[in-house]
Amino acid sequence: MSTEPAPIVTAAWQGFVRHDVPGKDGRLSLRIGGPEGGAPVLLCHSILTSSAIWHRQAIALAARGFRVLALDSRGHGQSEAPRGPYTMDDLVADAVAALDHLGIARAHVIGVSQGGMTAFGLGVRHPDRILSLCVIAARADAPPPFAAAWDDRIALVRERGIVPLAAPTADRWCGRAFLEAHPEIATALLGCIGETDPEGFIGCARAIQGLAYLDGVKRLTLPVTMIVGALDQLLVAPTTELAAVLGCRLTVIPDAGHLPQLHRPAEVDAEIERHLREVA
Repeated sequence: MSTEPAPIVTAAWQGFVRHDVPGKDGRLSLRIGGPEGGAPVLLCHSILTSSAIWHRQAIALAARGFRVLALDSRGHGQSEAPRGPYTMDDLVADAVAALDHLGIARAHVIGVSQGGMTAFGLGVRHPDRILSLCVIAARADAPPPFAAAWDDRIALVRERGIVPLAAPTADRWCGRAFLEAHPEIATALLGCIGETDPEGFIGCARAIQGLAYLDGVKRLTLPVTMIVGALDQLLVAPTTELAAVLGCRLTVIPDAGHLPQLHRPAEVDAEIERHLREVA
């Protein structure tokens, strides 16, 4: 039996505690672990998940001496779902509110998907609060085809709730073959998605539709690392193009989809470790 930490854990994490903090428009929940004097690392998750998807990485980072903050976005996990719609700047403001409440001046930010978009927004809107960015599976803009794809998902959730969206989303992110070969991950991921408040999903989906950080991201002078799964076909090209503009490190993880920390956790762990070591 594997002794490695599970990639997704919605229950309490060993060595971490829950904190509620006031966000821009409601209560936010985050998990905190690691030494109080450690360099702060803020973990931001994808839409339709929660801090739960960072369990493995959070445990490892805390063991290496970092002060780890794993935030549940508004309407996800244990955070409240204020009435939408939201903007990406709202999600950025929530992250800053959490740092402010905890008295953290600057932090490394690691984000995947929506969390990566939030990381870009933090770099653009609050560069003085950021030590570095590690952005996984995220773009910085929402061209019309990308934005339009969210309309059907929003309509489905309005009509029927989150549950009908869970399995198609997991399949799109991970692929049916991977989920069938890893039933424990499939069960955990579906459970994590199912915790999402419908209002939270719809609000965050509207925020993603308005994503418009590309011009600001192109001017970033912060240390940035970008990571994308080779099977994440809609993001490989824009990620590669943006990394070239920034002149930053880009790692394409082979045989990985939209949440590469589930497909190839060791490779993602190694890239995060490399990033933090190089920017230290």
